[in-house]
Amino acid sequence: MTHRRAVALMVLVTLLWSIAGVVARHLEAAAGFEVNFWRSGFNALALAIGLTWLRGPGLWAGLLNAPRIVWISGLCWAVMFTAFMLAITMTTVAMVLVTMALGPMITALFARCFLKQRLPLRTWLAIALAGLGIAWMFGAEAPAGARLLGSLVACAVPLAAAVNWTLLQKTGQGSDAGPDMLPAVLIGAVLSALCTLPLAWPLQATTHDLGLLALLGVVQLAIPCLLVVRLTRVLPAPEIALLALLEVIFGVAWAWLWAGEQPAVSVLAGGGLVLFALVFNEGLALRQRASGTFSEAEGNIKQL
Repeated sequence: MTHRRAVALMVLVTLLWSIAGVVARHLEAAAGFEVNFWRSGFNALALAIGLTWLRGPGLWAGLLNAPRIVWISGLCWAVMFTAFMLAITMTTVAMVLVTMALGPMITALFARCFLKQRLPLRTWLAIALAGLGIAWMFGAEAPAGARLLGSLVACAVPLAAAVNWTLLQKTGQGSDAGPDMLPAVLIGAVLSALCTLPLAWPLQATTHDLGLLALLGVVQLAIPCLLVVRLTRVLPAPEIALLALLEVIFGVAWAWLWAGEQPAVSVLAGGGLVLFALVFNEGLALRQRASGTFSEAEGNIKQL
């Protein structure tokens, strides 16, 4: 897979992830832990069918004997699934997404500390610029008396995501010899559903709610999460985390257009700054790769 195609697929992943907030705002009766239970349950069902088709019946036997790193990644997915959906039911979509956008800075730090990756200056500049945009947005979304508990719960998402991207990067990038990490997404979905079922009882979701939660479980979770595991073999962990910031832009836009959560002007300005940081980083990366390809081709011509 080329880098350009991987970036395009990562943009699609963020687009699918971003629909969670606006869909959750149209639920009729389901709330809190029940929302997470049904979403993770439908996610687990879709993954079980899809991975059985991809891996065959041996998937289930191999799951019990999976390496420890697969189960650690599964635990990270469970934290990400659960904390995100709970936070969405506790505060505004913009507040949750802005808090989650701390991910690139945490991921870059983990990649530097644990993978010994030397990040290019452009990536650090983009992270700093995006961080400034996030701070701008956070300042507008956290007035006195706001429901900050949802943001505190949401903080678990970028922390778990940073651990997960670093693990996936370490085991998968540039090699097909590492452990199969796709089942980790299934493990995370099952753990998330089982842990929240007792807290979700008695279940009150309507048929309308179940349809929306099935959409979230399959389209918003199962498909993009499987895609992002594959993309860790092509894109560095910090770049994945940086591209994931697009979820903030998309998610705030959907909530504004379809759920009536109109953000402040400063939130829009901060989001624009985040988007500029992404374009800045990817544009320089594309230019450097093109320059390197041209130099290599020129060298080959001289040798001939």
